[in-house]
Amino acid sequence: MLRTPVHRMKCWRLRWGNPAAMTDGVALPIPAPGDPARPGPLAASVTTAIPPRCPTRTRLYRSGRLVAEGFPAERIRDHLDEHSDAVVWLDLDDPDAADLGIVTEEFDLHPLAVEDAVQDHQRPKLDRYPTHLFINVYAVALTGHVPTRESARSTRRGPSTPGKVSGPDRDLELLVTEMSAFITPRALVTVRKSAFDIDRIIARWDAPGAPVSCGVGFLVHGWLDAIVDGQYQAAQALDDVADDLEEALFDPCRRAEIRRRGFALRRALGRLRRLTAPMREVVGRLVRDDAHTGLIDEAISPYLHDILDQAAGAAETVEGAREHIGSVLDTNLGEQGNELNVITRKLAAWAAIIAVPTAITGFYGQNVPYPGFEQPWGFVTSSVLIVGLATGLYALLRRRDWL
Repeated sequence: MLRTPVHRMKCWRLRWGNPAAMTDGVALPIPAPGDPARPGPLAASVTTAIPPRCPTRTRLYRSGRLVAEGFPAERIRDHLDEHSDAVVWLDLDDPDAADLGIVTEEFDLHPLAVEDAVQDHQRPKLDRYPTHLFINVYAVALTGHVPTRESARSTRRGPSTPGKVSGPDRDLELLVTEMSAFITPRALVTVRKSAFDIDRIIARWDAPGAPVSCGVGFLVHGWLDAIVDGQYQAAQALDDVADDLEEALFDPCRRAEIRRRGFALRRALGRLRRLTAPMREVVGRLVRDDAHTGLIDEAISPYLHDILDQAAGAAETVEGAREHIGSVLDTNLGEQGNELNVITRKLAAWAAIIAVPTAITGFYGQNVPYPGFEQPWGFVTSSVLIVGLATGLYALLRRRDWL
């Protein structure tokens, strides 16, 4: 049977429409999960792409003002065609290639960029394509009690209780979220590959003084600023933990804690370094290329330079913290060596003191009567005394970590 364009459109609607919701025999479109509003009529420009099924967030800005929010992804082209000065933001939460179908067709996204956006564990990078830029970065956050510089200093000033861990919480965990973005002249499409608080980015867009008039560059700035700022805060928090460990170097009750936390901290800093070091090149290339690509307004350039400075600061803070914790662990090892020398000297001194009467009595073979001499109870008493003194000496040495 020959299928006319109208028939093909009806068949496509029936594939993704809701059979229960019919209008003149044609199924209405199903709103994508995450869309707070039910979609309106089908966009004329969307004929083959299926709306994303993953949770989505959308925003529309026009002339520096937020004019729409939470509209369906399939309405993006309608909004952009209706207002020539409008820019749009679309966020997709853990999409697959099918979920990116609409933006792939509407903005002519390169297949390699789409493949990188849906695959995990891509390196931090910025790729330039004829119609858009593609960025892949990692947002980080610390869970647990995140120390601040003021709290760390006040904790270090306070007295320490023997056997009790003071200072910042030991169970800090570094959470990493891989994120991607497609930057076009009139749209920013962000992709979250795992859990991330997207409200951190929206708060920067809604903050007073935000460069809303800079078009899509304003959206890119807020997105990158939230990610780089999170990396910088994590680097500072881990550096504060290193400061706390340094203050505990000469606390004998925290030696085991220093070793355990020190190696865990060095491992976390190594992971953070792999994420922050490439950010200088990513943001730096964005700053250098924006004038050549024409995708970003030149007015946003000073703001991007500020993010570049913060990215460099985060990387330098991580490098400094890694050197810091390395010196702390080396100092702790040297202090353990010094304590071992002191213990060895004390044991040698006591051995020398005991050796003198032992040598004399052994040389002359002295065997004088003592209470209980040649009596059964004397043997029992001497045996209990030997076992008791040996046990007490073992407990004392064990308590001081000599055994």
